[in-house]
Amino acid sequence: MTNERLRAAITDAGLSLQQFGEKVGVDPKTVERWISTDRIPHRTHRMSAASILGRSDVFLWPATDSDPRTRSATRAEFLDLYPSRAALPVSTWEELIDNAREAIDLLAFAGSFLHDGIPEFAERIAARAKSGVRVRLLFGDPESPAVALRGEEEGIGELMAARCNLTWKYLTPLLGDVAGIEGRKHGSTLYASLFRFDDQLLVNPHAIGAPAGHSPIMHVNRIPGGRLFAHYMESFERTWQAAKTV
Repeated sequence: MTNERLRAAITDAGLSLQQFGEKVGVDPKTVERWISTDRIPHRTHRMSAASILGRSDVFLWPATDSDPRTRSATRAEFLDLYPSRAALPVSTWEELIDNAREAIDLLAFAGSFLHDGIPEFAERIAARAKSGVRVRLLFGDPESPAVALRGEEEGIGELMAARCNLTWKYLTPLLGDVAGIEGRKHGSTLYASLFRFDDQLLVNPHAIGAPAGHSPIMHVNRIPGGRLFAHYMESFERTWQAAKTV
């Protein structure tokens, strides 16, 4: 059985087997065996490969999901659970935004609470981008069936699309005025809103019939070998790739 996930990830990264092997620190023939025989590398090499390819080691080698060290690292990634989004202090949002040094990725339908509840939200995001932080804003396409369906599920109908329009009205000026900020409109079914600040990730699951703000928030911190952060960020990347550039 071949490991097509690994082969595809190496190709997507624009690397040859030799280049990938050099980065991981193994012979290209070893990489070929990883692919052709689906051999599972030593954990050190798995972690290195996952970091280079931007994928979790469990995604590249699913059989490692049962590795006790992987389960332990995944448990260690879990920092806290808040019973609702409102239970997460505004000061925590402010700190996460203001302390970001590399990346801010935001995925929701409307995310109205960001500009309604966080003081100077747009200005804070702009300041981080100007300091060199990559910012990706991924919010709902008001004209998409997914947004319409979510409005029906929450019992607010067309108001969901109106909220998405309002969010883009607030954020669109940033896209033209500040380098380093990208925006895309998605029409995906969201099972969770995601808010990433460097290695910190807030996961807000969705429940049918309830606003996202009434659902819990899970606070995750990326740890090498853990699954939670990588799992949800892979979902973000898939949604980002399918979305429309603003």
